[in-house]
Amino acid sequence: MSELLDVLPDRIEQAARALLKKACDGDLAIVTAESCTGGLLASLLTDVEGASRALERGFVVYSDEAKCELLAIDRDTVERCGAVSRETAIAMARGALERSHGDVAVSITGFAGPGGPDDEPGLVHFGCLRRGGEVVHREEHFGDIGRGPVRLKCLDVALELLDQNLAKLR
Repeated sequence: MSELLDVLPDRIEQAARALLKKACDGDLAIVTAESCTGGLLASLLTDVEGASRALERGFVVYSDEAKCELLAIDRDTVERCGAVSRETAIAMARGALERSHGDVAVSITGFAGPGGPDDEPGLVHFGCLRRGGEVVHREEHFGDIGRGPVRLKCLDVALELLDQNLAKLR
């Protein structure tokens, strides 16, 4: 067991294990596109022994430039709507799926802690898309609870969205 799994709440570890089992059983591949979680979800999915083959790839796209370059998001979308927005989260999920061989992609973009004066700490947008399906968007307002707790709550939501979309592929 890795050090990451040692410090995560049991609910997250169990959700990750169950998700990876479903993905492996269905020979399905997951792709992540992460901003405020900085690759934490991808790391979690590779920490479960014997199930890492279910993660096809992960994109860590913390900067606006990375979102545009790696996920082919139109810069106008990020500038017009903001890096933390419904539109950007959806574009991130689409870009991750288009630039991979995965079956389902999840995106996470938000403010894990205090940002600029008009930024809401704990505001996070998620996008989830399965091949041949419709994009699911979810907006969460976790509050100003600190970077670590926001990132853990992001794992809960992302694992739930992936689980729901994997079920639709089977």
